[in-house]
Amino acid sequence: MYAQWASRLPGAVVWTNRPPAGGAPPVLPDGCMDLMWSEGRLIVAGPDTRAYVPAGPPAPYVGVRFFPGTAPALLGVPAHELRDRRVDLADLWPADRVRRLRARIAAAGDPAGALEETALRCAADAEPPDPLLRRLVDALEAGRPVGATADELGFSARQLHRRSLAAFGYGPKTLARVLRLQRALALVRSGVPYAETAARAGYADQAHLARDVRDLAGMPLGALLRGSVLT
Repeated sequence: MYAQWASRLPGAVVWTNRPPAGGAPPVLPDGCMDLMWSEGRLIVAGPDTRAYVPAGPPAPYVGVRFFPGTAPALLGVPAHELRDRRVDLADLWPADRVRRLRARIAAAGDPAGALEETALRCAADAEPPDPLLRRLVDALEAGRPVGATADELGFSARQLHRRSLAAFGYGPKTLARVLRLQRALALVRSGVPYAETAARAGYADQAHLARDVRDLAGMPLGALLRGSVLT
């Protein structure tokens, strides 16, 4: 069972997940990075460019999902180095620091709350998020073209691509595709027909929506809606 709620860290959410015995569902790309706790481990989920299918037996997780573009400054690593990866936090931070964090979370009665406190401490020690990156996400979520958005933010195409790699793990066009997918899924799940969803989400037509869903989610839209996936 999956549940999430707004974090005290602006833009972030805290979540818990106890997968069914049959296995954990795939996780769709969403432009975000997560700090996770599971079975005594602290794990960083990098930005995905395709659906992530957990391997091995299902295990309970708690996590903090950071607003797109904000995690690299908190964790001290460029997003593109973690693209499509799950890595132990001890591979990124000093081992003794991670051991202290693991002990604190393991002793907590509320691991999700303890993990959120860890994220809040990271944010307190980091530079504030770049407001231009927030404006980029907001513009792409609203369906604004990448080129027009770059002009509005005062970036050249090369500058925007470089900053996007560090903040999101991939270029702005991939980020726009990922956010468009999330926008389309929200529309379909609210009952909007496929053809209307395609038009409202910014696809050329319904066939374009179907191709993009299969490419990013690894399955047809109908199967995606019938199955259990995390978005």
